[in-house]
Amino acid sequence: MDRDKRNYIDLDVWKGARVLSKEVYLASSQFPSEEKFGLTSQIRRAVVSIPSNIAEGCGRNYPKDSIQFFYIPRGSIYEVETQLYLAFDLDFISETYLSVLLEKLETTRKLLNGFIKYYQTLVK
Repeated sequence: MDRDKRNYIDLDVWKGARVLSKEVYLASSQFPSEEKFGLTSQIRRAVVSIPSNIAEGCGRNYPKDSIQFFYIPRGSIYEVETQLYLAFDLDFISETYLSVLLEKLETTRKLLNGFIKYYQTLVK
């Protein structure tokens, strides 16, 4: 694949990660103000790293290097998932909102896993 023809902003996985980031930001804006430097900050950093590392991976020169960067957002997805459950446990978000966010998270996870598998075919 020609490097110049690949544009991460056209990728469904990157677009989905942006939507997820926005939703988590909106949810965390409702967290108590005393969580500003706690869970709010942590969940926002984790969710922003998902589209950011997808973009960075796409900017690498070799598929093998790209794959390493795509594993970072995969880990961040699990981190955000845990933090969403904690937000629910602390009554910061409702069970309904948790379900909506987890569904978006799962969609992003599936897209990312497929994207990683695709890149792995480029390495072989």
